[in-house]
Amino acid sequence: MRWLLSVLGIVLAGAALAQADDPCQVSDGIMQPGFPLTHVSAAIEAKKLDIIVVGTSSSGLARFGGAGKAYPVRFQADLKKKLPGVAVRVITYARPRQTAPDMVKVIERSVAQDRPALVIWQTGTADAIHGVEPEEFRNALDEGITFATAGLADVILMNMQYSPRTEMMISLASYLDAMRFVALQHEIDLFDRYDVMKYWSEIGTFDFSVETKKTDLAEKVHTCIGRLLTDFVLEAAKLTAATPNDKQ
Repeated sequence: MRWLLSVLGIVLAGAALAQADDPCQVSDGIMQPGFPLTHVSAAIEAKKLDIIVVGTSSSGLARFGGAGKAYPVRFQADLKKKLPGVAVRVITYARPRQTAPDMVKVIERSVAQDRPALVIWQTGTADAIHGVEPEEFRNALDEGITFATAGLADVILMNMQYSPRTEMMISLASYLDAMRFVALQHEIDLFDRYDVMKYWSEIGTFDFSVETKKTDLAEKVHTCIGRLLTDFVLEAAKLTAATPNDKQ
């Protein structure tokens, strides 16, 4: 038992040291895309990449007065750096307290209007707060993904933020499970923001237990989410779809 505790201590200490060098680092496996972004890949080849982000207030920092430092802005800036010569545009449709059924209409309209190669759909928290039935939540996810893919856009689902305080007030488990199930069912990637932030909390990178009106913590988290999302999208764009023979 002492040996096991010592090993765990060494692992956690190593993670903490690595985190000191790069606070955005996450453990292996959390940010590993499993499905290709074929439309994104084609858009990069064509030198024009349009992306829409559909979400709630956690997609921006409006209540902190820092919308210009929110993860979609960071994401766009990082993509431009890593894709020289490609015209990158990230459009954000973020409104507070939107549930997944609310967002389906936004996705349908914005896909038709903006013709994006990629839809990043951040949802779940408002649904949990308002007690949207998990089945209704899943149906909304199915509908929104269908609209996006019919419009020739790839889709990445992004789940909720992790917060110990939120965990004490509302149950997120059924919504987290629903997003993971729907992502697998549609063979699209899930950007697991919840597990990423929980990992940061557990190893002490960020303290999410105390509510604060300061922007420092939120800005740092959004910077990291933007960086991780950039790498996640570019890695998925490099994947090639499996041939029918590969799936047998």
